Amino acid sequence: MGLELYLDLLSQPCRAIYIFAKKNRIPFEMRTVELLKGSRGSKDTVGTWGVRRRQDPGQHLSDAFAQVNPLKKVPALKDGDFTLAESVAILLYLTRKYKVADHWYPQDLQACARVDEYLAWQHTTLRRSCLRALWHKVMFPVFLGEPVSPEMLATTLAELDVTLQLLEDKFLQNKAFLIGPHVSLADLVAITELMHPVGAGCQVFEGRPKLAAWCRRVKAAVGEDLFREAHEVILKAKDSPPADPTIKQKLMPAVLAMIQ
Repeated sequence: MGLELYLDLLSQPCRAIYIFAKKNRIPFEMRTVELLKGSRGSKDTVGTWGVRRRQDPGQHLSDAFAQVNPLKKVPALKDGDFTLAESVAILLYLTRKYKVADHWYPQDLQACARVDEYLAWQHTTLRRSCLRALWHKVMFPVFLGEPVSPEMLATTLAELDVTLQLLEDKFLQNKAFLIGPHVSLADLVAITELMHPVGAGCQVFEGRPKLAAWCRRVKAAVGEDLFREAHEVILKAKDSPPADPTIKQKLMPAVLAMIQ
């Protein structure tokens, strides 16, 4: 059995891995794992470089999926008998195994350290802010039917704004990309995070011309069609049908823990 990637493109790190693998023409079998059980239908599709196979919704919580990833989270990778969790670890594994272009994860010591710096920073900052924006603005009120107070939403969006400013001031500065003149894993991870609040209807790039120009450069670097394909699901998040009550009951504890 070849490389298998267990993904749900609703997830921002899953989107980063999907784009990276397709852009670098890495052959893989995509195992779609529905995170929002029962909320979206799934169907078999075949891509040019990734074959998708349908999994029953909610597979990330199943005992069967736990054999691939005991953490019961996506993304996950299976390469023969080898399994791997955590998106950054998976991206680095693919980078090293398939010997992709150097700009993704440079061999230069200091440039590589800058990629590592961003990847270490984003977990508890940009990811948290973008995730909270999506859930507080759309997923709680629309999908779960749980109201979010105007005060909480305002606080969440203010936190996102502060984090976006840090992204610009600390990492982007006046460069073409976060690390320098070429796109890297840092840019790919960052842009897929930002598409979470974009999917919620937040005007992330409004009033931020440097960030908007960077976004256009990243899209061009990975390919507009591939970028659109990877983000089709998240851009429809605000149109999600209400969750079944039993699904809501199962999801709430995990969601609350995730966005703290």
